[in-house]
Amino acid sequence: MSLQPDTEVLVDTPLSLSILHHFAALEDPRVERTRQHQLLDLVAISLCGVICGANNWSAIVLWGHANHEWLATFLDLPNGIPSHDTFGRVFALLDPEQFAVCFTGWMAAVCQQLGLTQVAIDGKTLRRSHNRGKGQAALHLVSAWSVENGLTLGQRAVDGKSNEITAIPELLRLLDVSGALVTIDAMGCQKDIAATIRETKADYLLAVKENQPPLYEDIEGIMARGRDTDFVGMNYRYAEESSRDHGRVEDRYCWVFEDLSAIRDRELWVDLKSIVVVVSTRTVGDKSSSETRYYISSRAADAAVLAQAVRRHWSIENECHWILDVCFREDDRRLREGHGANNFALLRKAALALLKRAKGVKEGIDCRRLVAGWDKTYLLNVLLGCEAD
Repeated sequence: MSLQPDTEVLVDTPLSLSILHHFAALEDPRVERTRQHQLLDLVAISLCGVICGANNWSAIVLWGHANHEWLATFLDLPNGIPSHDTFGRVFALLDPEQFAVCFTGWMAAVCQQLGLTQVAIDGKTLRRSHNRGKGQAALHLVSAWSVENGLTLGQRAVDGKSNEITAIPELLRLLDVSGALVTIDAMGCQKDIAATIRETKADYLLAVKENQPPLYEDIEGIMARGRDTDFVGMNYRYAEESSRDHGRVEDRYCWVFEDLSAIRDRELWVDLKSIVVVVSTRTVGDKSSSETRYYISSRAADAAVLAQAVRRHWSIENECHWILDVCFREDDRRLREGHGANNFALLRKAALALLKRAKGVKEGIDCRRLVAGWDKTYLLNVLLGCEAD
């Protein structure tokens, strides 16, 4: 791949933040004599197409043909635009772990400049990626999300012989999360996962439910005693806040306890420092509901700080998974061959990360994709993280 000198915006971009720079080490899975199209050309066309609204290989090919002249200003394209069969075959063969490593390297370069304070980890199933005829279950991916930057840091597939409990440590070892607070729902509340997080020099904030019976019972007992005695004589930090939106009133109360004497297996949780209890009450009209949630953390922090971390964890659902479903129609995609679904999911996350960083269009992701398809200057700004004119 070569950059033409008249493409000033591309030339002026620091190489360390260039996406294609980070994908340059990607190994081509094809036999050399069968390669009619360069691998980086395939990656670049795919990413540009997804940014501009294409949600499948056929749409990417149509976008590529419509923009062939523009693409040729910075891609070699020795045999023109590849067919949808070529895209599908190559991405089905492409090693998803190598692809993820390249993606993670790019995200690490971005976050090195932006900072990393909280990483939310959660899983998502690609609903229509199953193949019942071949006994193939739908693909389930575990992703790490930079809360403050709104970027996916990496992903790991969960195969039929595994689950999130084993995938999370593997994902964490791919990332540099040192100094960050890693938040995970109850599935990730495991002693080995807590130990892995501490090994990476990060802190953990893990949701506790009945899948950890002794721990859950002990925290429940601490909170029950506090309520019975109005917390008299108990050492704790406390914070509360309220929000009102569209006729809904939500009040949130947070207690942080650092006396761990009532936790029977506290020594088995590496560097356990605090117990966090969050109570949320929601009122809509004349109906009210309440929910109590328990957490453990290796960080002893102010109650308001930990309460915010609990709330911000769900940005991975609201700002990532929900947008992938609604704007990129992820759950409608029927990629089933080889690693195609896994690798295309990473393309969507890369496109989402770039679109969220782009400036110049204030509307949502749907509109940004449309504008990128219409306006090449804006598309370049999306690709390179520059501010639009």
